[in-house]
Amino acid sequence: MAGARHPVCVRGAALVQTERLQMFAFSVCWSDDSDSFVRRSWEDFRRLHKTLKETFPVEAGLLRRSDRLLPKLPADAPWLVHRGRTSRGLARLQLLEAYLRALLAAGEHVSRSLVLTGFLAPQAADLDPMLPPGSLVILPTLQEPPPGPSGSPAIRALEAQSLRCLQPFSTQDTRGQPFCTQAQEALDVLLRHPSGWWLVVNKDQQTAWFPAPYLEEAAPHRGQGGGQPLGISGPQFCAVHAYESSRADELSVPAGARVRVLETSDRGWWLCRFRGRTGLLPAATLQRDGLGTLLSGPWLHHGAGTAEGGEGKAHGSPRSPQAAMLPPPVPTRPPLSAIQSRCCTITRKALQRDPGRQGAL
Repeated sequence: MAGARHPVCVRGAALVQTERLQMFAFSVCWSDDSDSFVRRSWEDFRRLHKTLKETFPVEAGLLRRSDRLLPKLPADAPWLVHRGRTSRGLARLQLLEAYLRALLAAGEHVSRSLVLTGFLAPQAADLDPMLPPGSLVILPTLQEPPPGPSGSPAIRALEAQSLRCLQPFSTQDTRGQPFCTQAQEALDVLLRHPSGWWLVVNKDQQTAWFPAPYLEEAAPHRGQGGGQPLGISGPQFCAVHAYESSRADELSVPAGARVRVLETSDRGWWLCRFRGRTGLLPAATLQRDGLGTLLSGPWLHHGAGTAEGGEGKAHGSPRSPQAAMLPPPVPTRPPLSAIQSRCCTITRKALQRDPGRQGAL
């Protein structure tokens, strides 16, 4: 692809932790208008900081403190010493986001260096659609924090976000009644769970556990007559390899880019949407986007262009005459006890205040 791309914006997306390991997930926007999710550990950041100091001794202030441009690697604040593991992890996520943003503002020779670009580029583990067994994904709060120490973390409770259905789907609500949705129907998401089943409510105030792959953010543009735009919906996939187009009807994508698959074909070429353009990509370069599907939302990179946003109409291709819409996958339904065991205390209390929302999965 023409020119060397570099990161332009970073946002802390989630804390991903298992019984033994904590990883910090970040959404990275690149200079070519693509975006990707990466996961890094605290030790990864320590190694990055050490390499940056060795690569940029002047900017690190090793020769003269007055020349220092590189930020210091954040350390845990004293008020975090007695916090729980999750609270410390969420606080670290905020501190590391500020650290990365300071690096991006430290000058082009730092922000566009191979050291930082390589650190933020998707690696093999980032492209794996499955998280490690037993992973718990915790989203940082979007609300203003309550009075307290600066940077105090909080965990999202029951707060609604409106998404739309990609395709019709039928299940039962939390009271055992039929819960049927249509394509483009709006649902309010109350709780995101890493199992892929989210707590939603429809316009009739029915509450149900619903498969996340069937939901996407409502497109900001409208079609003619105020209706939903045609041909921009589809399940989200991730490019495991970079691909350079060789024909006008193909797309070029970097490794780690997230695309929407509009149509599939047994001939190995799928119709996709990326950076507002519709074209073909080889199916072998794409795989399901696990963490990206869970974390995608309007709170990431406000004002930045999205890979699948924008108005347009999908067109078929001679290479995909038998193309068909790809139905989103339905995750395995976990028992209610598994969901409650992974909810934070705030969310469990909120569910207990509204027993109808608990419901059996």
